[in-house]
Amino acid sequence: MPATTSQPIAAHRAPFDGRLFRRVLGLFPTGVTIVTTWDDEGRPVGATVSSFNSVSLDPPLVLFSLAKNMACCEAFAAGGPLAIHVLGDEQESLSNRFARGGGDKWVDLVYGAGEHGAPLIDGALATFECRPFAQYPGGDHTIFVAEVSQLRFREGEPLVFACGSYRRLAEREVCA
Repeated sequence: MPATTSQPIAAHRAPFDGRLFRRVLGLFPTGVTIVTTWDDEGRPVGATVSSFNSVSLDPPLVLFSLAKNMACCEAFAAGGPLAIHVLGDEQESLSNRFARGGGDKWVDLVYGAGEHGAPLIDGALATFECRPFAQYPGGDHTIFVAEVSQLRFREGEPLVFACGSYRRLAEREVCA
């Protein structure tokens, strides 16, 4: 087998800026989730996020991040019970509802409280009920690490986001 040598790979020669960074990040497909908790007045709050992933199996930890300037970021920082809802491929409109700022995202929405008190949206593909574990500064975002205490799931395909739009998985295989 011939020896290989390491060769530098030429970088993209466009000026590096936030718009380019976001575009290149968009090449990585992500699932779509809605995170929920309660505000200090006991009202449910939530936001669509794609920055969700596993951290640890023992203990069961996951993380997500929120922009510090989001209206709901303070509610999550307060450290109450929270839930992460993985959306199914038929839930684009729900994702869009929680991606917008302002307005009452909860009007006409079926939801309840989970075993640990987090607001749960009915019909998600999967739901992780969590307790806050840690928070970290991450530039213009806050990174929230949560310990999963309960989970629920149903059959279906996940909603996927890549290159600035929703996508469908090409290969259909049951995950759960």
